[in-house]
Amino acid sequence: MVFKRRSRRSPIQFLAAIFYPRGGWRRAASYTLHRLRRLPDTPDRIARGIAAGVFVCFTPMFGLHFIMAAAIAVMLRGNILAALIATFFGNPITFPIIISMSVELGNWALGQPPGMQLPQIAAAFGRAMAELWENALAVFSGAPMRWDRSEVFFFRVFLPYTIGGVVPGVITSFVIYSLTLPLITAYQKNRRQALRKRFAASRTVLRVDMPAPTDAPPDEAEPRGAEPADDPPRRD
Repeated sequence: MVFKRRSRRSPIQFLAAIFYPRGGWRRAASYTLHRLRRLPDTPDRIARGIAAGVFVCFTPMFGLHFIMAAAIAVMLRGNILAALIATFFGNPITFPIIISMSVELGNWALGQPPGMQLPQIAAAFGRAMAELWENALAVFSGAPMRWDRSEVFFFRVFLPYTIGGVVPGVITSFVIYSLTLPLITAYQKNRRQALRKRFAASRTVLRVDMPAPTDAPPDEAEPRGAEPADDPPRRD
């Protein structure tokens, strides 16, 4: 295959690439911004798509971020591909900040005791996923189902995360939209000007290299279609 890797990565290398890309986070960020700037769409639609992708990162629907970003981009009339690329705003560096802030704000808004640390949130995620898996197996084994860990996770993590992520998600999306719109507009304007200059320069080179026209062939002695002259009289 054309895009297949020559050597397959091990699971450890794959996880390491998630937490730290091969070229570093700076190179990955610059590549993502370069891809966003060169999308074939208007700056406003691209900026709306980016805002949709960033907002999705403040929701606890892990595994559905791509689908949600595309749906929100359609509702906002934004660029879907820009929304999908912008979901990488949520990464191992930003997610701890987003999760802690959203859960803390949600617990405060719901009147629940705050102070839930990130390790406790991650442990609640793990216990809920394990309980869901055990209940799925219980359908076939007949073992009793338990929902106590899932209930704690829903009311202490998922619901506060969902409510608390709305405000920072909207604010961050608006800030990102306000920053990316003029940047993409200026980038596309400069790119169009550069393309015009390159096109004009190429036309000038073609005119210089074009060979001069050859001289026209000399006129014929007699025009075509003319009657031949009379023969001179004979002498007897």
